[in-house]
Amino acid sequence: MQTIRSKDGTTLAYDVYGSGPALIYITGASCFRSFLPVVQDAKVFAKEFTVYNYDRRGRGNSTDTQPYAIEREVEDIAALIDAAGGKANVYGHSSGAVLALEAALRLGDRVDKVVMYDASYVHDEDEKAQYSQLSQQVHNLLQAGKHAQAMTTFLKGIGMPKAFVYLMRLMPGWKTMVALAPTLAYDIALTRDLPPLERAAHVTVPVQVIVGEKSPAGIHDVAKQLTNVIPGASFIRLAGQDHMASAKALLPLLVRFLKHQPAPVAEATR
Repeated sequence: MQTIRSKDGTTLAYDVYGSGPALIYITGASCFRSFLPVVQDAKVFAKEFTVYNYDRRGRGNSTDTQPYAIEREVEDIAALIDAAGGKANVYGHSSGAVLALEAALRLGDRVDKVVMYDASYVHDEDEKAQYSQLSQQVHNLLQAGKHAQAMTTFLKGIGMPKAFVYLMRLMPGWKTMVALAPTLAYDIALTRDLPPLERAAHVTVPVQVIVGEKSPAGIHDVAKQLTNVIPGASFIRLAGQDHMASAKALLPLLVRFLKHQPAPVAEATR
């Protein structure tokens, strides 16, 4: 484990795997850097990249500084980019894809290229209203100190099968997931609004938008909305994959876009 300080003094814990172009790996809600699926993904990506796998603030071995703001998480990414030598590619999954887009908007040429997988903004006003109700339930449980219930309520509320949520409670990382339950409020802050299409139209770095073929329809809609407005963005529907995509299926796409393709191509469907 290595550490670095973000602009506001927050200590970020991270691990580095592999060699090749630098890739900042931004995880989604309920994930942390030593969670087995995250480690497995990072090690697959490390076959082609130098992967910076970090605990987002408030998670795992990273500290936290209040009040929370999306800008602080972007400053965290900037600190990781500094650790990587001042310039890096960024890959974000789910709410991490939202942060990847914010990095593209706010960090300029410090970001080489961005890959967004299943960016989890709400896709329309109806979903926004439903998500607001879920957010309030989670907030109330967190306020009552019921962190395990807050985590399971959130996971079920975003569509994870009940059986899968039950199995997660049996995994070695469950206690750590419960400990980071307060950071669900951060992920909700990132994803509770519609995609920022007007802002996304001003992205100046190459972006690839990927969506799992089996991911929810709303996530497909978000992906298309973003692809339509981000200048030159490419789009891929990843066959056979859902929200928790196989890193082995993703790696060839990352290699092609981040290592070999000089600029985004027109929309492509796989």
